Amino acid sequence: MSDTIRSHSTEALPGSIDATLALLEAQDYVADRPLATVLFLALRMGRPLFLEGEAGTGKTEIAKVLSAALGRPLIRLQCYEGLDVASALYEWNYAAQMVEIRLREASGDTDRDAMRAGIFSEAFLIRRPILQALDGAPGRAPVLLIDELDRTDEAFEAFLLEILSDNQVTIPEFGTIRAAEPPIVIITTNRTREIHDALKRRCLYHWVDYPAAERELEIVRRKAPGANADLARELVAFVQRLRAVDLFKAPGVAETIDWANALTELNAVALDPAKVSDTLGVLLKYQDDIARLAKGEGQDILAEVKRDLALAG
Repeated sequence: MSDTIRSHSTEALPGSIDATLALLEAQDYVADRPLATVLFLALRMGRPLFLEGEAGTGKTEIAKVLSAALGRPLIRLQCYEGLDVASALYEWNYAAQMVEIRLREASGDTDRDAMRAGIFSEAFLIRRPILQALDGAPGRAPVLLIDELDRTDEAFEAFLLEILSDNQVTIPEFGTIRAAEPPIVIITTNRTREIHDALKRRCLYHWVDYPAAERELEIVRRKAPGANADLARELVAFVQRLRAVDLFKAPGVAETIDWANALTELNAVALDPAKVSDTLGVLLKYQDDIARLAKGEGQDILAEVKRDLALAG
């Protein structure tokens, strides 16, 4: 098979799992094969990709990497409690419409049908992220990132379900807008609540877990290249053990990278109890977790890390 498949125009999508891995690799995203497989299938089948997992495991980054690698625009809809259609899809520029009405009345133009057609036109339509994503030209359809969907409510899920099913939307005053080419859709959730099965069924699904030690070390080498090699091994081993502790919020990969960069700024070449204690606020975000490690558990973990790495040579 050719190493690429063609969309409706000249933009190329990866044509194999290996090509998908290479695409991610070229953008310094260290992925495992299961993730590359489901991403390849989502692109080839034109299906949304539903990514679920803990915060900080790299779900959002996948959409950014795809956008950069494929040369497609990235349109991000950041979800939050109370998100409605006006914020996600479209709204009318009411202030400009009122000015237009006053100008028409002042000029003596009182034809109601003409006025209605004039104010509910393209010039007054404010396109929000989802409508922007449906506007992509063939071969240039954007990457639509619907980030942290679990922060919204079920009513918004139902609205989103209709959009994903038909790749079109009907605006009562304007008409139907249909995507010339469906956008590449990435949906993420941190699983603070369950998403309805009806929406999941329309997507390909992947759980993005914390990486194994070897892959996390490679991520640190790429994202924090200034970190000393011994320091990188120690801090990754420390974080890996820390995730097994019953914390309020375990550190994600993003925190591992931040910690590596912070320790590098402090000219550290290895972990020691003082540096761990002084920089816990980079790695952990809740005071109860920080206090727990500061009381001695952090030193115990560090001692285990030092011992195991010494035995491994």
